[in-house]
Amino acid sequence: MKKTLLYIGGALTLLWGISHIFPTAVVVKDFGNISFDNKMIITMEWITEGITLIFLGILTAIVTSVDNQSRLSKIIYISIAGMLFALSILSLFTGFKVNYLPFKLCPVIFSTSAILILIGNQLKPKT
Repeated sequence: MKKTLLYIGGALTLLWGISHIFPTAVVVKDFGNISFDNKMIITMEWITEGITLIFLGILTAIVTSVDNQSRLSKIIYISIAGMLFALSILSLFTGFKVNYLPFKLCPVIFSTSAILILIGNQLKPKT
């Protein structure tokens, strides 16, 4: 159960990160007629969040597959969850206020992933 929760938390994070990458051009286009610089900034920020989420999801999976019991792995899981909670809080105060469902899902998905990782981190493996 421990590994399952960790893998699900990581996979959810990874998949949400991937879902940020593909619609980037459409998201930028939806801003309408804005300057080239603003388009590049939005593109950079949108892709940065996607890559960050992908990294956190992959890191969770790597640590889980290599050694999910060491003190270092526990610190890594707590750090990943902390970052996801920080992104969740940021999303609550920014994207959650936008009338677009995927933005409203971010805090829920980030928090769910973090909680799954924290619970998985606390469980004892089967012996």
